[in-house]
Amino acid sequence: MPNVNHEIILLITGFSVVSIAANQIARKFQQIRLPLITGLIFTGIITGPYVIGLIPVGAKSSLSFINEVALSFIAFAAGAELYFKELRSRIHSIKWNTFGQLVVTFVLGSVLIYFAASYIPYMAGLNDAAKVSVSILTAAVFVARSPASAIAVINELRAKGPFVQTVMGVTVVKDFLVIVLFSICLSLSQVLIEGQDFKYMELLILLIELGLSFAVGFYVYGFFLRTVLKWSIRRVIKVLFILIAGYSAYYFSHQIADYTKTEFGHKIFLEPLLVCILASFHVTNYSTSRPEFLKILKDTGTPVYVAFFTLTGASFALHVVPEVIGVALLLFSIRIFTMIIGGYTGGFLAKDPAKFNHLGWMPYITQAGVALGLATVVANTFPSWGQQFATVIIALIIINQFIGPPLFKWAIYRVGEDRSRAQTPEFDGIRDAIIVGYESQSVALARQLKENGWEVQIATKKEQGAFEEPEEIPVRYMKKCSYKEFIAIQADKSEAIVLMLSDEENLEIAEMIYQQIGTKDVIVRLNRRYNSQKFHALGSLIVDPSTAIVSLLDHFVRSPQAASLLLGMEKGQDTRDIELMNPDLHGITLRDLRLPADVIILSVVRGGQTIITHGYTRLRIRDTITAVGSIKSLDEMQLKFDK
Repeated sequence: MPNVNHEIILLITGFSVVSIAANQIARKFQQIRLPLITGLIFTGIITGPYVIGLIPVGAKSSLSFINEVALSFIAFAAGAELYFKELRSRIHSIKWNTFGQLVVTFVLGSVLIYFAASYIPYMAGLNDAAKVSVSILTAAVFVARSPASAIAVINELRAKGPFVQTVMGVTVVKDFLVIVLFSICLSLSQVLIEGQDFKYMELLILLIELGLSFAVGFYVYGFFLRTVLKWSIRRVIKVLFILIAGYSAYYFSHQIADYTKTEFGHKIFLEPLLVCILASFHVTNYSTSRPEFLKILKDTGTPVYVAFFTLTGASFALHVVPEVIGVALLLFSIRIFTMIIGGYTGGFLAKDPAKFNHLGWMPYITQAGVALGLATVVANTFPSWGQQFATVIIALIIINQFIGPPLFKWAIYRVGEDRSRAQTPEFDGIRDAIIVGYESQSVALARQLKENGWEVQIATKKEQGAFEEPEEIPVRYMKKCSYKEFIAIQADKSEAIVLMLSDEENLEIAEMIYQQIGTKDVIVRLNRRYNSQKFHALGSLIVDPSTAIVSLLDHFVRSPQAASLLLGMEKGQDTRDIELMNPDLHGITLRDLRLPADVIILSVVRGGQTIITHGYTRLRIRDTITAVGSIKSLDEMQLKFDK
């Protein structure tokens, strides 16, 4: 036992290192506009047992608890998306698109697979009844979708809108219905293939399983999550309880199945995914803890998705893919065709916009855990041909995993519901700022920036003539704070934009700048503290007037010299953030940098992270260097660092 524990610890440690590396590698995929999960799966395959071998063959079974924790978390995240108050306007579309992607895809897929049986090796020698069974089982797997990949792509793009709401609603509803559909197809297939008499007891047991899953998920687990979220404990402890609750759904499901099989001769299996989805649905719609629950899911999602998709990639039997790739491509073509027909059917019945109908099939391509699980059940139930079936399905899933996420991402771009950050404009050599909102503070700030060499303009929605314009500060009048108006005042060329309106107006402008303009520094004067997280999510710099004065006084008491220096109150001295744009200085160490003697570098910010500097710190293009010194010396440094 000690050796086993030691091996498990080494395996977990090694997998953790691979996952960290996978996260970094996957971010390179984002730079070429591929989803993060595609990079994670690719890294998992490369580090898996069939390429480099960093992750051994036995990792899938030894690390199965990671899959179970991740799948339960994914179910929590999927259930949290079913918020009725937000989906109410899309219920009609969700209903008909679910019909298209479930019923149309299943029926049409079953028919096409049956007639293509002669091209599928493990179906060619079967009788008609068996061919029907394999066809409906394959079509049932076709319907399975990967909520994890959908949520990962949506989170990556910060996507929001009617198209995305419909996709999440259909995905979650389908994940529930596909389990029911597969269970019915499996029971029917056993009757057709093995010649069993249809047993009404089997149907009754299926209904009991679904009813118990509903009750346990909605009432037991839902109540537990509500209770945990109300506890006055640290958030990390709440996260731990939520993950344990998810894993327990799988643990108790296996225990109950074994117990009922032994005691009653009939296995009662509670579907863990359904339990977790319903628990999350309960918290989201029937408790006051929804905001905190969503925050926990968002903050915890990245490490969970990294572990899950890396392990999924490492679990693929890559060595058998060449043998079954032909059949997998055939099934892939059939599945895509049926999904396109299903997408147009559902969209037409729902009366969705034409653009949605053209793209409506793309979000449902990706498959992962659920499809793998269903394929495994078939392999165990029908050993004569089930293993070949599972191998082909795995190859199909690999294809879907690589093609699906980029297509879903492209569809979100096409419907205009992505909220990813726009590219930061190139520095044009002029330090300029826009202050949005006219009042005494904005005028004072504009004057102080001008004294420090900045070009400043004030933008306002007030009527011209409603106030006396300051002579030295240009004022721009806007009818509304739209993208067109901001481009007209050259916001796309500004180094900084300061927002001094209400929180609602500031948030709307910050969203627009984040998505469409990409200005590097957006500074927001906060009015209500509870809105701070919304601005943080957009990368805005926040000034809270309710705490700023206290913090300023605190710094003056503890370190008056540093505070006065950083605030530019020392005569002839100042601080400045300077972005390195000179390629000749790329890679040079601070100790080798020739700077004026009175300049001191306080910090370097790279990729959003502050670096504690020393003499051997090497500079990189786009680094932001915070320096203190005389104004003349800082001007010299600015000139040296610019192109």
